Amino acid sequence: MLQTSEISPEQVEQDKLYREMGLSDQEYEMVKNILKRRPNFTETGIFSVMWSEHCSYKTSKPLLKRFPTKAPHVLQGPGEGAGVIDIGDNQAVVFKIESHNHPSAVEPYQGAATGVGGILRDVFSMGARPVALMNSLRFGNLTTDRVKYLFSEVVNGIAGYGNCVGVPTVGGEVQFDESYEDNPLVNAMAIGLINHDDIQKGLASGVGNTVIYAGAPTGRDGIHGATFASDDLGEDSDKDRPSVQVGDPFMEKLLIEASLEVIHCEALVGMQDMGAAGLTSSASEMASKAGTGMEMDLDAVPQREQNMSAYEMMLSESQERMLLVAEKGREQEIISVFEKYGLEAVAVGKVIEEKVFRIKQHGEVKADIPVDALAEEAPIFHLPSEEAKYYQEFQQMEVSKPKVDDHTEMLKTLLKQPTIASKEWVYDQYDSMVQTNTVFTPGSDSAVIRVKGTDKALAITTDCNSRYMYLDPETGGKIAVAEAARNIVCSGAKPLGITDGLNFGNPTNPEVFWQMEKSVDGMSEACTALGTPVIGGNVSLYNQSKGKAIFPTPIVGMVGMHESLDHITPSHFQAAGDLIYQIGEAEAEFGGSELQQVVHGKYEGKAPRIDMELEAERQSQLLEAIKQGTVQSAHDLAEGGLAVALAESLFAKDGLGADVEVVGDATTALFSETQSRFLVSVQPEKKEDFEKMVKDAKLIGAVTADGICSVKVGEKQAVKEDTDKLKEIWKGAIPCLLNSRA
Repeated sequence: MLQTSEISPEQVEQDKLYREMGLSDQEYEMVKNILKRRPNFTETGIFSVMWSEHCSYKTSKPLLKRFPTKAPHVLQGPGEGAGVIDIGDNQAVVFKIESHNHPSAVEPYQGAATGVGGILRDVFSMGARPVALMNSLRFGNLTTDRVKYLFSEVVNGIAGYGNCVGVPTVGGEVQFDESYEDNPLVNAMAIGLINHDDIQKGLASGVGNTVIYAGAPTGRDGIHGATFASDDLGEDSDKDRPSVQVGDPFMEKLLIEASLEVIHCEALVGMQDMGAAGLTSSASEMASKAGTGMEMDLDAVPQREQNMSAYEMMLSESQERMLLVAEKGREQEIISVFEKYGLEAVAVGKVIEEKVFRIKQHGEVKADIPVDALAEEAPIFHLPSEEAKYYQEFQQMEVSKPKVDDHTEMLKTLLKQPTIASKEWVYDQYDSMVQTNTVFTPGSDSAVIRVKGTDKALAITTDCNSRYMYLDPETGGKIAVAEAARNIVCSGAKPLGITDGLNFGNPTNPEVFWQMEKSVDGMSEACTALGTPVIGGNVSLYNQSKGKAIFPTPIVGMVGMHESLDHITPSHFQAAGDLIYQIGEAEAEFGGSELQQVVHGKYEGKAPRIDMELEAERQSQLLEAIKQGTVQSAHDLAEGGLAVALAESLFAKDGLGADVEVVGDATTALFSETQSRFLVSVQPEKKEDFEKMVKDAKLIGAVTADGICSVKVGEKQAVKEDTDKLKEIWKGAIPCLLNSRA
């Protein structure tokens, strides 16, 4: 095998080696025009990772510009490691979501673990202390050995890294559908707290200043990881195992402490984590943002393996590494902090005036590239968009109501569906209480963590119903944002902003690009209506294999704030005698519903409609009612409709039941997934106050002490079952599927 140093620029062009690295013929010609010569092997690799979709967003950037990103409370929007939102008292919350889909399909434990490690670095590289982790996961149906293996190992990987690093995993969501059979989605979200004065940016400013490498040594793991994540997942994906990184959470714990201490060093100029494309992206992006250049000597870079080429070192995605810029002559102040934590920190380069990215090794120049060509001036492609044919067919369909003969049995069937069933098997593996600030552990509508030393708390959720997205991407985009905000409001918090994880198939397919376009339009409209700007996120494309794309899955990670700890509201019923209200009426809307899947085995027709003005009004009224102390519990109506929400509201406290009466068609009343609805419990003495504040609230029953979930529709008993029996079905579904033989 040839050493990369022996492969000539002529050979790269002649044998079209650039294609294997991920560059198209057109892009290779662009590189030649920029350099005014053929790129060498290392330079070709550097361009290929920096121009990959994963790093440059070359096809999605035109769409991302449609998002509302500014608001008075946004201190840092898209463009840095993570977004920052003001929460008052000189404090801010820092958060970001990112995907690790392709690595998790190939090596699920390490793929998920390093996804957690990477998102944590995005947050603490901003100078924020990580206080919580969330996730959003998608898998195929739990009926094959491979899906069970992927599911178990991904959860193990998240738990293994998060538990060891000492940051609580406080919640998330998991959904199952056959569209994710070959392409699981693993989106990790991290949340941090920071004082305004401590916000850091990844800038390599100040000509002559020193570039410092800190953390783990560089190895051969993860080489070309960014390119791997920017291509379809092949059937021979095992060959991509070298593209998956290996994480060390104990080193990350030390790196967190060292990085948070180093931000108080006056000698520090800028700091960025080495994420996708490793040294290449962090160095070139820091220089490009500062309007400078950078020169780096690879001989000084700590190496885990011998005889690594410049190509391997520049493209390695070894974990737990940071790049910092220090004032010239004050390097030791920075280095000493890392050494105190037993971490290596060494000077590896300098900031230069010439706006180039120059790499040296063994006294030779291995790469010499205009720095802006890699970052700010990466190519942008405007891809064709075409309305999906299936969408046109679905829009023509008449509303069809699935036939249900026995509503009690159907409720039990729905509670067994893995997407609805208890995720206790998952979150029991997570340490959700470390740092001792967690108020609501996983299983609530939103996770809630206290802001230590204040009367404030943060509510956090991740959400996306990809079935609605598939049926109608624009409507689905609105619903994803609205449902996340509903979860935040139900906990008693005001929604502040979102980070998005945009997971789609191959964007060169015009119908997939149309899905992206419409989803972004829907999300943007909802964000504007609800006052929740997009402060950053991640795009993960090419999530498809064997020519079949996943359902469009733009995950919404949302953070809200409780202005007082008194406003924190549970999502389950609290006491017998409390009154039960439904906010919003059910309509016959079953497209994309759990009921449609159970009865017909597919999703079709129109997604539920959503009126963003009505959504905003109901959320505002409910939040005000919570703040005024009139609400005992609040739960949004989502998958499975009223019947499922009612059952879930009974499961947290033993012995409770519900006596409810609704009107109209039983199937619609119980299982429709009409939007903008809530299930609320209120103490009898607060009845009048609550009804004055929430105009669409309708009294439908009361919480009982008899342990029976009873629902009448008109005069007819539609549901009657022991709460304990329903809970047993709901809790046992996922463990039962995992233990069954495929």
